[in-house]
Amino acid sequence: MSIMFDKIAEEIAARPAQVAATVALLDDGATVPFIARYRKEVTGGLDDIQLRRLQERLMYLRELDDRREAILKSIGEQEKLTPELAQQIAAADTKTTLEDLYLPYKPKRRTRAQIAREAGLQPLADLLFSDPTRVPEQEAEAFVNADLGVDDVKAALDGARHILIEQLGEDAALLGKLRDFFWSRAHLSSELIPGKEQEGAKYRDYFEFSEAVTKIPSHRVMALFRARNEGILNLKVDIPVDPSAPPVKHSCEVMIASHWQVLDEGRAADTWLQEVVRWTWRVKIHTHLQTDFLTQLRDQAEEDAIQVFARNIKDLLLAAPAGKKVTIGLDPGLRTGVKMCVVDATGRVLDHGAIFPTAPQNKTREAAAVLQTMCQKYDVQLIAIGNGTASRETDQFVADFCKDHPQFRLNRVLVNEAGASVYSASEFASHELPDLDVTIRGAVSIARRLQDPLAELVKIEPKSIGVGQYQHDVSQVKLSRSLDGVVEDCVNAVGVDVNSASAPLLKRVSGLTQSLVGNILEFRDRNGQFRSRDDLKKVPRFGDKTFEQAAGFLRIHESENPLDASSVHPESYPLVEEIARRHGREVRSLVGDSAFLRSLKAKDYISDVYGLPTVEDILGELEKPGRDPRGEFKTAALKDGVETLSDLKPAMVLEGTVTNVTNFGAFVDIGVHQDGLVHISALSDKFVKDPHDVVSAGKIVKVKVLEVDKERKRIALTMRLDDPLPSETGAKPSRSGPTSAESNKRKKDFAAAAQNKRQTGTMAALFEQALKNKR
Repeated sequence: MSIMFDKIAEEIAARPAQVAATVALLDDGATVPFIARYRKEVTGGLDDIQLRRLQERLMYLRELDDRREAILKSIGEQEKLTPELAQQIAAADTKTTLEDLYLPYKPKRRTRAQIAREAGLQPLADLLFSDPTRVPEQEAEAFVNADLGVDDVKAALDGARHILIEQLGEDAALLGKLRDFFWSRAHLSSELIPGKEQEGAKYRDYFEFSEAVTKIPSHRVMALFRARNEGILNLKVDIPVDPSAPPVKHSCEVMIASHWQVLDEGRAADTWLQEVVRWTWRVKIHTHLQTDFLTQLRDQAEEDAIQVFARNIKDLLLAAPAGKKVTIGLDPGLRTGVKMCVVDATGRVLDHGAIFPTAPQNKTREAAAVLQTMCQKYDVQLIAIGNGTASRETDQFVADFCKDHPQFRLNRVLVNEAGASVYSASEFASHELPDLDVTIRGAVSIARRLQDPLAELVKIEPKSIGVGQYQHDVSQVKLSRSLDGVVEDCVNAVGVDVNSASAPLLKRVSGLTQSLVGNILEFRDRNGQFRSRDDLKKVPRFGDKTFEQAAGFLRIHESENPLDASSVHPESYPLVEEIARRHGREVRSLVGDSAFLRSLKAKDYISDVYGLPTVEDILGELEKPGRDPRGEFKTAALKDGVETLSDLKPAMVLEGTVTNVTNFGAFVDIGVHQDGLVHISALSDKFVKDPHDVVSAGKIVKVKVLEVDKERKRIALTMRLDDPLPSETGAKPSRSGPTSAESNKRKKDFAAAAQNKRQTGTMAALFEQALKNKR
C-alpha cells in the first residue's frame, strides 16, 4: 500500500502521508468537495484538482492490483510461477507491463505454435535456435510424420518457425524495449480507402497524412479515428521509411535479433533464423504494438477531449449570475415566432406567450405592445435572448424597444441556449413545468440561466450542453464520471439554498443521494421551509454521516443562526462562539465586521480540534458570509449592424463571448449566428501551450476579423489586434503575425474542427453543413 501512496504522491506533487490520509477519508465515505473544504488539516491542504486526480489514480492502481492478483493466481495454477516472475509481476507499475509479463502464460485459442508443439516440433525449434550450424532441411527430415500432420520438411520447418515466433515475441523485457523505441520514432499515418474520395471529401486533408505519435494533437487523432470508423481511412502506426532509400532491415528487427543473439554469420541455419526474426516483428510484435499504440493514442486523445469538455463545463457553470431579478426570456424563431415568458426573481413563471417581431410576419408593433404590457405588469429588469436562429433580429427588435421605452431601464443579454431544447423535452421539465408547452419551457430555461447559470444548467445532462471536443466519440462512461465530478465541485463551491433548490441541484450536494433529495423535498413541502441546519436531521435517513458531508454546503438564509447561511460547517460553530466569547460579543455582530475580523490573529485560535487552515477559512467566511465565488456579471457589447456573415469585414474589431475552448483555439460568438475561431496561435502575443491559460467559456473578449469565408461559413479571428490581414501583401510577416508553419497548422485545425459535426453551438457544425451544401 505504501508503494501505491508513493506513486500517487509523486504524480500529484504531494507527500505520501497526505495521500494516505486522503485515501482513508475517501474509503470512509467522504466526498472530494467535503475533503477539499473541511479537512485541510488532514490532507495538508490538497485542493480539489489534486484530490480528483488522486481519486482517479487510486481507482487505476487498485484495478491494477486486482489484475495482478488474478494473474498471479492464473500462473500459479499452471504451476509456472517462479520467484523471479512473481517479483517482476509485483514490480509492474502499468497495466501494459503487467499484460506483457502475462502474455506467455495467458490462455489462448489454439495457435499454430501450440499445434506445432502437439506435433512434436518443439525439439526441432530448440535445436535450430541453439545451434545455427545445423542444416534446417536435414534436421527437419527426422520430424516428418503424416499421422501428426507434418507431411514434409517444409511443414516441419514452418511449425518450428511458429514456435520460435511465439517464444521470441512474448518476452516482456524485449517488448518493453521495443515499445519505448517504437513509440519515440513512430508516426500515425492514414491513407484513403479506394473509392471513398467523394464520400470522405470532408477528410481530404487526411487522405495522405503522417505525424509523429509524440507530437500529434488530440483533436487530429480524434478526427482520424472518426474517419476510420466511418470507413473512409485506414490508419497505421509505424516508423516512416524513405521510399527512395535502399531497403534495409527494420530497426526493430535488429533489436529483436540483438536481444536473442540471433547473428548472421553465414552458418547453415542463420538465414532461416533471420527469417524467423523478420516474421516475429512483422507478424507477431508489430501487429501487437500497432494495436496497443492505436488504443493508446485514442485513449490519450479521449482523455484530452474529456479534460477540455470538463474545463469548459466548469467555466460555464461558474459563470457570473445576473442575480434575483424579474426576467423575460425570449426563445427566438422565424416562422414559429419568438416564444416568451416572464419569471420572477426566484425563477417562478409569471406569464408566457409568443410574439412575431421578425420575418416572415414582422408584427413589430404588436410585439412591442405585448412586451410593454409585460414590463409594466411585472416590473421587468432583464431580457434574456437565446442565441439561436433569429437571435440577432430579435436582439435588434429588443434594442429598439429599449430605446423607445427608456423608463423601464431594461438590460438585454444574449444567452447561450445550448442544451435548452434538451431540458425542454426532459422528464424533469415535464414534472417542473407540466402546464407549459415544450417551446415555452425553452424560454423559461433561457431566462433562468441568465439569473443563475449553475442552478439551471445542472438540470441538463452535462454532455448535452455542447461545449466539448468530440464528446460523442469518447468513452461515455469516462466522460460522465469526469463531468459529474466537475458539476459536483462547482455546486458545492457555490453552495445551495436548501429552501429553494431544485432536485437536480440538491442531488449534486456532497453526501446527498437521489432518495435523500426526495426526502428533503417531501419534508420541505409538508413542513415548510427549513428554519435551521439542525432541522435537516429531522429528514428521514438524514443521519450523522450525511449531515457531516452535506451541512456545510446547504445554506439556510432564514435561520436565526447567521452561520447557517454561510459555509462555516456546524462542527466549527463552537470555534466561532469561542471567538465571540473572548471579545465579549454576539456571534451575529461578528458577521461582516471586516475591520474587527482582520485584527484577529488566526494562530491565537488554533487547538487540538481546529488547525490553522480551518481558522483562516472561518475568519474569511465571517468577513463575507455566503459569498459567491463566481465573478461579476458582464455581457458582450455586440456591434449594431453586424448581424450576418455579409456584415463582417476584415479588420473589424468586435466584442464577443467565448462559447467553447478546444486544444487548438477558442470559438467566439460575435453575434452573426456562426462562431468565429481564434486559433491558438492568435490568442496572445506570447506562446500559448494551452488555450485555457488565456480564455475560458463565457469570457468577454475583443477580436479582430482576419478572414471571412462565406461559402464555407468560416470566420477567422485574432485576439492579437495588431495582426496583419492575410490579404495584406508585403515581404515577410511581422513578428506578431502568423508564421507559415502557424498558417499550415491553422488550416489543419480548421479541418479538424469541421469533422466535429456534433459539437453543438460551435462553428464546427456549420463548417460541416457548409461542406455538405457545397457538395
